[in-house]
Formats: sequence, C-alpha cells, structure tokens
Amino acid sequence: MKMIRGYLSYEDMPRDLALFSLEKRRLQTDLIAAFQFPKRAYKNDGEGLFKRAVCDVLPLIINNPDVRLPASLLYKYLNKAAEFYINYVTRSTQTESQYQGSQDSSDIMSPSKRSSQKYVIDGLTEKSSQITDPWERLFKILSVVGMRCEWQMDKGRRSFGDILHRMKDLCRYISNFDSDAHAKYKNQVVYSTMLVFFKNAFQYVSNIQPSLFQGPNAPNQTPLVLLEDVSNIYGDTDIDRNKHIHKKRKLAEGREKTMSSDDEDPSGKARSRHITVNKADLANSIEVLESFKLARESWELLYSLESLDKEFTRICLSWKTETWLWLRIFLTDMIIYQGQYKKAISSLHHLAALQGSHSPQQITGQGSLENQRALIQLASCHFALGEYRQTCEKVLDLMCYILLPIQEGGKVQEEQPKVKSKFRKGSDLKLWPCTSRAIMPYCLHLLLACFKLRAFTDSRDDMALGHVVVLLQHEWPRGENLFLKAINKICQQGNFQYENFFNYVTNIDMLEEFAYLRTQEGGKIHLELLPNQAMLIKHHTVTRGITKGVKEDFRLAMERQVSRCGENLMVVLHRFCINEKILLLQTLA
Repeated sequence: MKMIRGYLSYEDMPRDLALFSLEKRRLQTDLIAAFQFPKRAYKNDGEGLFKRAVCDVLPLIINNPDVRLPASLLYKYLNKAAEFYINYVTRSTQTESQYQGSQDSSDIMSPSKRSSQKYVIDGLTEKSSQITDPWERLFKILSVVGMRCEWQMDKGRRSFGDILHRMKDLCRYISNFDSDAHAKYKNQVVYSTMLVFFKNAFQYVSNIQPSLFQGPNAPNQTPLVLLEDVSNIYGDTDIDRNKHIHKKRKLAEGREKTMSSDDEDPSGKARSRHITVNKADLANSIEVLESFKLARESWELLYSLESLDKEFTRICLSWKTETWLWLRIFLTDMIIYQGQYKKAISSLHHLAALQGSHSPQQITGQGSLENQRALIQLASCHFALGEYRQTCEKVLDLMCYILLPIQEGGKVQEEQPKVKSKFRKGSDLKLWPCTSRAIMPYCLHLLLACFKLRAFTDSRDDMALGHVVVLLQHEWPRGENLFLKAINKICQQGNFQYENFFNYVTNIDMLEEFAYLRTQEGGKIHLELLPNQAMLIKHHTVTRGITKGVKEDFRLAMERQVSRCGENLMVVLHRFCINEKILLLQTLA
C-alpha cells in the first residue's frame, strides 16, 4: 500500500497515539461481550465463547502493560474467570451426563461407575474443551490482577497457608485505611481468601467423595464420611485377644473388677476437635486434612468482618453456590467439626434436597450413596445431641440399605483391634469408609451407645439390657467388661427377662455365662429367656411340675443355641436390626 507522506495507516495510528492496536481493541471488545453474555451461558451456546474469552483472550489483555484497565473492570474480569474455572473444575458427573446419558443408581456397597468419556464444552471439540492446570491459571490471573491493582503482595510463589496468613495480617489493620485503600485491600482479602477456600474445599471433597468428580483417570478410591468417633464405647480398657480364654468360672471370679458408670458426653463441643483417618483408607490423609483446615480457616476469615461477609455473600449469590452439591458436602462437614449439630442437621436436609434435584432417578431406587451418607451423618449428629431415639431411627433406616458381603465359610472376617491413641472423651471425629463393611460396625456402635445409657441406670429396663447383650457380641471380647457389668446388674435383680435371647445370642462365652447363672454356684438366677415362657410355666405346672419342665426346655434351647455358634454374626445382627426395628424404637421411646 502506497502511503501519503505525513499520514499513518489505520493500524499504526493508534500505536503512535499510545492507544490500543486495532487487534487488541477487538480482543477487548470480544472479552467484554463474552462477560456480558447471560448467566445461562454455562449451559447453552455461550459456554464455548466463555471458555475462549477466559482462557485465550483474558491473559492477553491483562498481561499487556499497554492496555490500561480500571480496577473495577479488572475485578469484573477476575470474578468471571474465577466463576468459569471453578465451575469447570468442580463439574460433577451429573453435569457430564447431559452428554453421556443417565447413570445407574448406586448403593452403599458399590457407587455407580462413572462414565470415562471426557467432558466436552458445547460448541467446541473434545481437544479444545480440555483445560490444563485450571487452578494454576486462575491463581495466575489473581496474581496479575493484584499487581495491576497495587495490592500488598510478596514476590515469588507462596503456599495457600502463606496466602491465608498474609490475609489474616491484612485484616488486622484494614479498618485503618481510608475509603479508597480500604476498598482495594478488601477486594484483595476477599478474592485471595475466597480462591484459597474454594481450592481447598474442592481438594477435600474430591478426596472423600471421588465419585462426584470421577473422570477417565480417577483411581478407584473408597468414599469417606465424617462422623463422631464412638470407638471408645466399651470404655478405655482394651483386652488382649491372644490372652483371652473365656470360661464361666473366670468370668465369675472377675465380677468384682467390673467398670463403674462409663457413660460419656459425646458432644465434645467444649474441646478441641481432632480428625483421625486410617492410612489404608486415605493414603494422602495429611494433605487432605490440611486442605480441610485451610478451607475452614478461610471461611471463618471471610465472615470475620462485615465488609468481607457482605462482598463474599454477594459473589456467592451471583454464582448460585447454594446449588453446588460438592460445596454443601464440605459445609456440612465443617459445621459438624464446629460442633453445631442442630445446624448440621438442617444442612443435611438441604443436602438431601440438592441430591434430589441433581439425581432424581436415584431416590426412587435402592438409595444413592449420597442419601446414605446423609443418613449416617444424621444419626451421628442426633447422637451427639443426646437424641437417642432419632439416632436409632436413622441407623435402622440405613440398615435397610446395607448389603452384607458374602464370605466363604459363612463368617465375616473380623478386624483385629487396633492400638488406640490417647483417650479423648467424646472429642474426636473420624473419616469413616462409606461402605457396608465399615458402616455396619459403626451403626452397631451407635446402637450400643444408645441402649447402654438406658440399660445401666438405677431403674430396671430388661429390654434395653437384653439389647446391649445382643450388641456386645460384635467385636467380642472388646465388650467383656461391659458384659460383666450387665451380669452384675442381673445378679442384683435376681431375675432377668428377654425373650429374644435365643433368637440372636450365639456367642459361646455368653451362653456359658447365662447357663452358669442358673446353677447353685451362679446364684440360681431366674431367667425368662424363652419366648412365651410364662405360658410354658403354666403348662408345665399341670404336666410335669413347675421347675422340671422349664429346666428341660432351657437345657434343650441352650443345646440348640450352641450349635448356632458358627453362624455369620453380622448376618445375625443385621437380622436383629431389621426384624426388631419397632421393638428397638419402643425401648427408647
């Protein structure tokens, strides 16, 4: 093109006048247009446009020192970029199922196998839809915006803990700044802390419930659920399994060593909370618990000042975070950690509503993994509040979903007792595997905790005491001391009635002890353990004498019961929970 002397081309003129080049002006126009797209862009045709704007155009604009942008526009760009990247990273398999079809319902034994097809943004190819290191890209945008807005920042890469510590320091004197500086540093604290919060909350949830985000290369990891630790339900006295040879005389001799009242306050509200997890269940447990800690501290900082609270709440409302299932899971666990159990129960009901809206096809089936997580957490919270009937109700509802694994030889393999750490009375939480094999023992612990508080009061309650005896068979002989306490109470009473005894008690040591109680040496305790024994006594009075017939029936029943000692104990206890649901709830009424 031949130039007229003294005039510049349209491309050179903006550069000569220190303005944007035409190409950059077009890029900025495209960026603004993309960010002004309706909020439904994520689910309609605008998602592809938004991806290109955030990933391709935005870095070119904010990294160019020649492009002068007001702080308000930079904050808008940062807000939109954060919304896009967080939605991209935390997209669930329910979102992907829009492209892949519906998923099968899952149960507590085996969460549904998520599709391995890669997530494809509508309007883009599969390759164009993939974003490498999205969190890295987002924090890079945060850093660039911070430098351009003249935030108080340290040079070099910093850990999330360092960022959070710096934001806490900044909050201490943020009120001393004038209005302009206050607004600037308020935005620094809000955006920096908010991104640390979402990153670490996502890191925590993606590890404890990987099926929510499971992609093509996700490991087959067991889901975990945060529960009150009730492993000290037997008291703090451990029994060496190898040295325990159970005989009735040994039990009789040991009666004077039974425990005093071992009822505990399970709330732990006034104590520091400590989360434990088995390394076998979560290999990177240290990192996951650190993520939970950072996310919790970030959340607390965002609500520590009214100005931060107001801005963070505004952003959450605009992003509709109340519909994010994964975030509700984290918030529920955080509330449980804080010991706010009534608030946690409300949050769990909110979570159930979210699950229904995300996957309605699972609610009508056997029950989703998420639904069963909510049931066991509800039971744990009710127990911490001392609401034992509600605890029992949730546990028994959950038992209907539990599928017992089939074991060769008819026995469920029992876990060996673990060495316990320093005894903390009701203050610990534990990340528990959310599988039938792990959850059923926890449910039995909760039931035992509820009934033992009722069984060992001053008033007599044979039904609760009988339930305790049945439940103590689990993990025997860990509950030996508690069983001896029950025997002591029966001896003090002089008699005991529990007609379900021969239906569910198959432990040979317990059978020997109850048989011993009827002997002269055992105190000749009157035991009514047979169904309808009162009717049998009336019958035998006429036929063979009041004692002879009953003794014979008891002896035959004991012989039959000994032959059942090889039965699968977990199947027996599961049947006990299912068949006696009404009776169990009535006992706690």
